Amino acid sequence: MELIDWIVILAVTLTAIAFRCARTPAGWCRENRARRIAGTRMLVQAACSVWAALLIVARCVFALDGLLGVRPTLAEVLVVVGILLACGCYWSVRGRRLLKSRRLFASC
Repeated sequence: MELIDWIVILAVTLTAIAFRCARTPAGWCRENRARRIAGTRMLVQAACSVWAALLIVARCVFALDGLLGVRPTLAEVLVVVGILLACGCYWSVRGRRLLKSRRLFASC
């Protein structure tokens, strides 16, 4: 895939997140709106993180000639990809929890 295809995939994903998270009920208080904004931000972070990890794997961005004379090994690249995927999963789970409205009588 060309780089422009990757950029289009990222743009479509971010647009879908924005469309899904833009619909907030009018009766929500400030606290719930702040939670929704934070949840949207975390979902955007997760999408960007997973996109970057997939781009690194597909295009071998860091393995070409190195960055500033540094040539990472395959193990280092895979560690970075794993960290990006782990962060993306964590942000996705936290973002989904923040998008849900809080329970009124929830126990700790």
